[in-house]
Amino acid sequence: MSRVLVVEDEFAIAELISLNLRHAGFDVAVAHNADEAQSEIDKVLPDLVLLDWMLPGQSGLSIAKRWRGVARTKDLPIIMLTARAEETDKVAGLDAGADDYLTKPFSTQELMARVRAVLRRKAPQALDSAVEIAGLKLDPATRRVSRGEQEVKIGPTEFKLLHFFMTHPERVHSRAQLLDRVWGDHVFIEERTVDVHVKRLREALTPVQRAQLIETVRGAGYRLTQQVANVAA
Repeated sequence: MSRVLVVEDEFAIAELISLNLRHAGFDVAVAHNADEAQSEIDKVLPDLVLLDWMLPGQSGLSIAKRWRGVARTKDLPIIMLTARAEETDKVAGLDAGADDYLTKPFSTQELMARVRAVLRRKAPQALDSAVEIAGLKLDPATRRVSRGEQEVKIGPTEFKLLHFFMTHPERVHSRAQLLDRVWGDHVFIEERTVDVHVKRLREALTPVQRAQLIETVRGAGYRLTQQVANVAA
């Protein structure tokens, strides 16, 4: 599930945006000023930020510039939301680091289309489309995992871990990388915790004969293989 941070000081607009995002299957966090936005960013890096220009205290333009100057947030997808519709304003917003620029008032349909477009360009793995490998299907929208008619009983952390593996097949990921990408880069837990959840994931996949999709690469980490020949049919 993709996480979107909505930074908007007008509560009614923030609520409307959040409602539509949640209805579309996104995980949503809301901030009403620059300090709250930075606090949310410090806790966990979202997949995309919807950033209002006119914020109390510090403008969205300044926030975007600051984030672009920090290694951790330099590639953070940002859509600027603002009532400033002049060409010079759009240029300033894009030059500050926004990936897209949407002027108020806007339709929710256009907003959602732009959200999906930016995620496709910047982080295609964050999109909530179903993925299937070796007959194993994972659907982020319904949070279901299945093989044929048989549904897999799986915990929320194992679901996120499997989603990451299935959207990055055949790549070897270290424990540290998995902690950053699955748990969040500001979650401080032991790397061995990854081993526990990989074990639980394999146990969850055993009833559908797909546990062996998750391979241990000694000295390196884990990967999900697409080689069905090595997996029981």
